[in-house]
Amino acid sequence: IRVTCLGSCGVSNKANDAGWVVEESYFNSSLSLADKGSLPAGEHSFPFQFLLPATAPTSFEGPFGRIVHQVRATIDTARFSKDHKCSLVFYILSPLNLNSIPDIEQPNVASATKKFSYKLVKTGSVVLTASTDLRGYVVGQVLRLQAEIENQSGKDTSPVVASLLQKVSYKAKRWIYDVRTIAEVEGAGVKAWRRAQWQEQILVPALPQSALPGCSLIHIDYYLQVSMKVPEATVTLPIFVGNIAVNHAPLSPGPGLEPPAGPSPPVVPSAPPQEEAEVVAGGPHFSDLVSLSTKSHSQQQPPPAVLCSVPVAPEPCAHDGSPAPHSLHPPLCISTGATVPYFAEGFGGPVPTTSALILPPEYSSWGYPYEAPPSYEQSCSGADLGLTPRS
Repeated sequence: IRVTCLGSCGVSNKANDAGWVVEESYFNSSLSLADKGSLPAGEHSFPFQFLLPATAPTSFEGPFGRIVHQVRATIDTARFSKDHKCSLVFYILSPLNLNSIPDIEQPNVASATKKFSYKLVKTGSVVLTASTDLRGYVVGQVLRLQAEIENQSGKDTSPVVASLLQKVSYKAKRWIYDVRTIAEVEGAGVKAWRRAQWQEQILVPALPQSALPGCSLIHIDYYLQVSMKVPEATVTLPIFVGNIAVNHAPLSPGPGLEPPAGPSPPVVPSAPPQEEAEVVAGGPHFSDLVSLSTKSHSQQQPPPAVLCSVPVAPEPCAHDGSPAPHSLHPPLCISTGATVPYFAEGFGGPVPTTSALILPPEYSSWGYPYEAPPSYEQSCSGADLGLTPRS
């Protein structure tokens, strides 16, 4: 009777294919629990233990590869008899301390300027600046986003969109990249010759940790991308997701994260076209800072009647539309392409999501709320958030 404890990673060129083209092993140990002989009828117990290496990476499962840790047991029988085998998968979580990442406390700010033409002969530019309150977050923490747009043209811009992106890189015979949108928020556009500010929040859902230290075949990166289609402008901020939160505030806030101490100096186009001079003079002053509203938020809960009809919604609904008490919680909530485990109370089996978006886990036994964060307008109206970066 032999038991083997092994941890490995396999990567394939095709999605959901267990025929690995590249593999690597992290540990492989075997023990003999009983020598050759016979056992009388009845139940027999053979205790054993293995020492797991500290360098073993966190368990992960994605469409092109996975990191699996398991125990296998085998009973060798006579030459012409069939051996008895069984296996059991267990999960390892190697915590990622965000404070160990270099420059994690530095401000997270990026800016881009896009020049474009409109009405055939006219030109203008848009300055897009985006910032976040932190560089690293843990599951359930609120990511606070701010964007400033200076529309230095006589044409309105398209809506501004902020997307939390996950990029998983698989090292097979060639690099394979799986990029998906985790959450998306859309704000209004900016009128001509206006300077606008947009503030929003995104609740970090159940996500694998960044990088997956200890594994050389799978790498995970996160980005916050703020973009506009007209004119085409994009700003990308790197984001880290870990298990131990940043334990100190940023060295200095990003631009606009604090109310300005005084009126900002006038900002005007360096040389507006002559035919637009009258528009600028007759319209609102360019230095007037306006606040953009949010048009849609992928994490906002739909109306109760709609919520009851969504097959992947974790909360059952009562007849009156209010959330019913949780009668059954899965002990292991697995998000698509997510690091496991995320435990909750109750009984049941793993419940993988069917949505392309990675959904938040059950927060019934967590200190974090599982409701979507309020919008910036709700925050300013005096609503009780109950959400802080470290709550």
